[in-house]
Amino acid sequence: MSQRKFLVVADDTPEFQAALRFACRRARSTGGYVALLRVIEPEYFEHWSGVREEIDRQAREEAEAVLQTSAALVQAETGLPPEFIIKHADSVRTALREVIGSDPDIKILVLAAAVGGRGPGPLVASLAKEGVTWGARKVPVTLVPGDLTDDEIADLA
Repeated sequence: MSQRKFLVVADDTPEFQAALRFACRRARSTGGYVALLRVIEPEYFEHWSGVREEIDRQAREEAEAVLQTSAALVQAETGLPPEFIIKHADSVRTALREVIGSDPDIKILVLAAAVGGRGPGPLVASLAKEGVTWGARKVPVTLVPGDLTDDEIADLA
């Protein structure tokens, strides 16, 4: 039997840390593990292929660095290293559809909602509008308030 995988979108939003901490706590308490998805959206700079390759290489290095900064927290919280998933896609939603559709071990998508009157964030708004079907699969989405404290996360997760 496979372990339950909690997928978290590793983006640059402040609420990402709340989603990550919540996913870590849930993974630890249920014997699962955390997968981090970093999406590289296309750069629209098509002058020379060598330049495009360099931009792609730099984007991948940056994505790996972002994931590495979260790896220590995941390891400390769960006892297991996270799985890194780096996907080139036109949007986060497209990447999620591909990743979830191809990996049956992903059981829950953990997202954090933005706080402070700026709306829930584009991905959460998209899910509310378009639903949570990922190709042929349906995966529950856990929506975490982006301003939860560590104590609140410990209490809830």
